[in-house]
Amino acid sequence: MAHDQDTYLRRQTRVASITILVTMLTWMAISFLGGRLGLPTRYAFLADFAAIAAFIWALYVLFNVWRKRQEAK
Repeated sequence: MAHDQDTYLRRQTRVASITILVTMLTWMAISFLGGRLGLPTRYAFLADFAAIAAFIWALYVLFNVWRKRQEAK
């Protein structure tokens, strides 16, 4: 049973890490392209809020993984 939980926690950590990486790269690309294309600032705010939501979700997942690993000790 411990192996299954460890595998699950690793998968959750991987998903959160990939989410952080993809969010950061997408956020930077949108900011760069938005400035180059002259998009309205409301799209920049939309991208900012979407990135913040993704970061909060990833931190929530990582906090839960950390908490479950602390309980397992």
